[in-house]
Amino acid sequence: MKKILRLSIIMLLALSASLFFSCKEKEAPMEEAAAVSVEDSKMGGTLVFARSGDSVGLDPARETDGESFYGSTQVYDTLVEFVPGTTEIQPALAESWSFSDDGLTVTFNLRKGVKFHDGTDFTSEAVVFSFERQFKEDHPFYKNGPWKYWGYMDMSNIVDDVIAVDDYTVEFKLKKKEAPFIANLAMDFAAIVSPAAAEKYGEDLTSNPVGTGPFKFVSWIKDDNIVYERNPDYWGGDVYLDRLILKVIPDATARWLALQKGEVDVVDFPSPEDLPEMMATDGIKVIQQEGLNVGYLALNNEKAPYDNVKVRQAMNYAIDRDEIVAAVYGAAGKPAKNPLPPTMWSYNDDIEAYPYDPEMAKQLLAEAGYADGFDTEIWAMPVARPYNPNGKKVAEVMQAQLAKVGINVEIVSYEWGTYLDKTDMGEHQAAMLGWTGDNGDPDNFLWVLLSAPAAEKPAGNIAFWKNAEFTALAAEAKEEMDVEKRTELYMKAQEIFHEEAPWVPIAHSVVSEPMKESVQDFYLYPTGKRVFAKVWIKK
Repeated sequence: MKKILRLSIIMLLALSASLFFSCKEKEAPMEEAAAVSVEDSKMGGTLVFARSGDSVGLDPARETDGESFYGSTQVYDTLVEFVPGTTEIQPALAESWSFSDDGLTVTFNLRKGVKFHDGTDFTSEAVVFSFERQFKEDHPFYKNGPWKYWGYMDMSNIVDDVIAVDDYTVEFKLKKKEAPFIANLAMDFAAIVSPAAAEKYGEDLTSNPVGTGPFKFVSWIKDDNIVYERNPDYWGGDVYLDRLILKVIPDATARWLALQKGEVDVVDFPSPEDLPEMMATDGIKVIQQEGLNVGYLALNNEKAPYDNVKVRQAMNYAIDRDEIVAAVYGAAGKPAKNPLPPTMWSYNDDIEAYPYDPEMAKQLLAEAGYADGFDTEIWAMPVARPYNPNGKKVAEVMQAQLAKVGINVEIVSYEWGTYLDKTDMGEHQAAMLGWTGDNGDPDNFLWVLLSAPAAEKPAGNIAFWKNAEFTALAAEAKEEMDVEKRTELYMKAQEIFHEEAPWVPIAHSVVSEPMKESVQDFYLYPTGKRVFAKVWIKK
């Protein structure tokens, strides 16, 4: 009887188990179907992104401006990348990396199974090609430069060689230790291009980009739009948008009107005056983030009268930053006193900003031999940037302020690409420009914008200020791995900058991005990137 009872119990348990797993087997497809349904609901649609100006080119190793990077970011990937909305580094085309004990060899283990948009395989050959073309003068594609960012970042004094160990392992041999090296490789100039496409297009790769990124390039009508389509084989998982269009609408008010009419989905660089209305409009949301940026007026130290430090200091006393911020930036800006943004570690808040003091400006001008003032040009950017929403308006405010101390200003501007080329070559007397940090490191501001090597033409240091002590401090900080020691060096460097006054720092801005409420999972990056890989449109 006990045996029969035990057998009955066993049979009952078996039957229960059978029913349980049978139910589970029936439920699982429903759960999977639900998951698929959620993903399917994200798929599809075209997103139109309205911006103030066009890209100069789409080869990110050749260009230096944010509008160009907007265009290339959609197509290309880097070995490492930033976590969305942060400056934290995560793997991308490299799954992992390691440093040798002496810090002079960095080994990257590459992701397998990735393909370029032209169907060719991503291997170590592409990594070596993408970097060697920027620094090996005997490389067949070196002539397709200039490779400006490579120079700005001093990479030829950092990288000795790039070696393909095997198809999926790459070694970077360094000449010296470089604290921000990995962060540098998340920057746009370090994008990996298709060697086959480079062979096919030559110099025209800049208007025919081929990468491994979330979107494939379709077409480009200059000063109008760039069109991309989904890369269905993207290594990073599903890309939800069918199409992405970067649309040029130069006027900020016209961009806002296009958003209101539903002609565009996201607006870049809104006019500060329009923000309150945008925030109060049904169906519109505004994403904001304090920018890792600085806008400035660079004073060309190679040209009189800005070769005289007293004149440069006088300019700082004669320009009222508070008035500029109130007139142009509104609540979205704050006056600048340093070349670093306040959100950056090592920012020296102990430095006292130059106060607005026209009488002190006149005194310094007299001491410099310009008691009656002088005539000068101020170059104004033709496009809105995160660090300066309206270059012409800022120039007009400066013009009125400087007239009070006898400085007569002529405002000059050019098409954006021409403006950048001319300032790179030092054709200006004084020019407005700015910077959004590329990698979350102070080196990306102080070395790239103000060191002596960065003043070599085509220059990142468009003040052409070559101060040996400042450069030595910035160089020492690059090789120092201790953050506290690096901070001390950068704090001192900012003191020298303040005293020597190669710029008039203008402002730092809060970056605002208005969009339809239907746009989902869009993140602002501190580095200024605009990334749409995981953006979707709510139906």
